[in-house]
Amino acid sequence: MGLSPLYPLRFEPIFTTNLWGGRRLPAYLNRTVDHDDPIGEAWVLSDVDGSPSRVADGPLAGRTLRELMAADPARIVGAAKTPQGRFPLLLKFLDARQELSVQVHPNDEQAAKLGPGKFGKTEAWVVLDADPATSRLYAGFAEGVSAADFCTALAEKAAPKTLHAFTPKPGDCVFLEAGTVHAIGADLLLFEVQQTSDITYRLYDWDRVDAKTKQPRPLHIDEGLACADFQRGPCPPVGPAVAVGDGVRREGLVTCAYFALERFTAQVPFRVGAANRCRAVVCVKGSGELESRGARYAFRTGDVFLLPAEVGACIALPAEPVTLLECGLPE
Repeated sequence: MGLSPLYPLRFEPIFTTNLWGGRRLPAYLNRTVDHDDPIGEAWVLSDVDGSPSRVADGPLAGRTLRELMAADPARIVGAAKTPQGRFPLLLKFLDARQELSVQVHPNDEQAAKLGPGKFGKTEAWVVLDADPATSRLYAGFAEGVSAADFCTALAEKAAPKTLHAFTPKPGDCVFLEAGTVHAIGADLLLFEVQQTSDITYRLYDWDRVDAKTKQPRPLHIDEGLACADFQRGPCPPVGPAVAVGDGVRREGLVTCAYFALERFTAQVPFRVGAANRCRAVVCVKGSGELESRGARYAFRTGDVFLLPAEVGACIALPAEPVTLLECGLPE
């Protein structure tokens, strides 16, 4: 990076093919892909080994988030913690045409046993689109379900029946601490913020067969049961802390040890980010510009900007009603 000033950074999405995926993400993110395979995820901010995000435009175009962090992490994250030098969050969009597996993620202590550079996965979802007739989310165990009940259900291929399930609607936010057994149902478009981790233990996969391999996908029963928190009951959508003023609706969605998540809805200019703090701004509706140090950066639905600590606060200038999510790092 040298001494060149930083600016709001937009990264190229990393699309992943998944048997449960759909085809909505390229258009949602204003991109094209050269294949017809189902796309389940788009990683829009990643410092995961082997999948680093790459700056899309500006003087730093082509540089990876890993390179920027290695050069001078304080310019990117300020005083925020960076476990083993990694950018601590992974941001992604998900397009679930079919159900994802019933799964669970380890916590930091459990993940560390797998080797250096391994982290747990606490996450949050924001529902962007859902089919009221077919979409379901499964988050935490239903009231009264024990470990023995779940193991019996696994053996009987009835694991989803033991989970708290509900019909989601656009705007719902669900917070899932590591150890929460969960599943994403069909016909859902989600935004997800999580720890920088790609460890998933699959417990049940709806008895389906991978069309490419002609085999069921592997399960990780022993590892998953060891990580599952059987005290974790129903996880319904969070009740946001809402404040309305000066034409801006602000919703505090999640604050935890790993990230904070807020939502802004407005048609008037408003501030995003904070001085000397690292933030990621995600446009999930509308279009406009970010203003920083006299320069403007256009955004539209699907765009994600990292605001390095060196950049600090920016002004969002909506061209129409916009909804922005803001992800922050704890210090």
